[in-house]
Amino acid sequence: MSDEILFEKRGKAGFVTLNRPKALNALSHAMVKELENQLTIWAGDPAIAHVVITGAGDKAFCAGGDIRSIYDARLEGKLDGLSTFFREEYTLNAQIKAFPKPYVALIDGIVMGGGVGVSVHGSHRVGTERTLFSMPETGIGFFPDVGGTFFLPLMPWHSGVYCALSAGRLKQGDALATGVLTHAVASSDLVDLERALETADDVDAVLSSYLVEPDEGPLVKNKDVIDHAFAAGSVSEILEHLEASTNEFAQKAAQAIRQKSPTSVLIAFEQMKQGGELTFNECMKLEYRIVSRILQGEDFFEGIRAVLVDKDHAPKWNPSQFGQVDSADLASYFEEPADGDLPL
Repeated sequence: MSDEILFEKRGKAGFVTLNRPKALNALSHAMVKELENQLTIWAGDPAIAHVVITGAGDKAFCAGGDIRSIYDARLEGKLDGLSTFFREEYTLNAQIKAFPKPYVALIDGIVMGGGVGVSVHGSHRVGTERTLFSMPETGIGFFPDVGGTFFLPLMPWHSGVYCALSAGRLKQGDALATGVLTHAVASSDLVDLERALETADDVDAVLSSYLVEPDEGPLVKNKDVIDHAFAAGSVSEILEHLEASTNEFAQKAAQAIRQKSPTSVLIAFEQMKQGGELTFNECMKLEYRIVSRILQGEDFFEGIRAVLVDKDHAPKWNPSQFGQVDSADLASYFEEPADGDLPL
């Protein structure tokens, strides 16, 4: 057991603390395996009525997966095991989705990427006014994984497509309105809430006494603009709608999308189309197909270089334009990988 993730029985609850505050609680491979093992134990433990997961520190619940380690492994020529982290992370996401007891994520701060995967699939997603949700993957040459194929298409007003393509950020009000959060509370009440959950017979009854009404966010204010643009049948049509609008939100969304990896944006759009017709486990299998192909390419590693290594924030995408992405190449991301589909 490492000190990167902590487990504790307190009363009727099993508490999980993601404990890498200096790394914004980014998920390492070891943390994924330890959480999977502990959830298996607690699922069968009659003394545990529910699970509560939190992040250490005052900045983040969890800012994503530890992708820098994947970049370093590739640099060292360790190519064979690159997909192992994702295979086990996606299996954990499916385990959380199917967890037989209430699973309560207390989100106070940043929740992105892998952090979304260990929270949004639980029964209760409780966010404070410090919540900042995003699926920023298209900005690093990746795609909105960890179950994004399933939950993003379910978000209202095509807001999930907006999030997937543009890496749009949602605060508490927008996250609650779109179903990313199930409950909104005040950060100042978290200590008392945790204590109440230790002895709770009814998680919903406990949460009901802490609820707040968040301010309306910019996504809700622009929901008609989002719904119109992101209902379009292609990325080029979406951009046409956004760029033809005089609305500032629409203009910024178009600008954001054009800065992302063209390949990643087109993958994400196809994901959203397919995901709305698939079960959760089918979505996770699709994501494993995509990641297996992405790990063979260049954009993901170029994105990590630009954002996390050199930090010049000037990635050189290849291809650099949407029209240059080959349709056959795009289709290859959705084909069964050489090592087979994710075994769920």
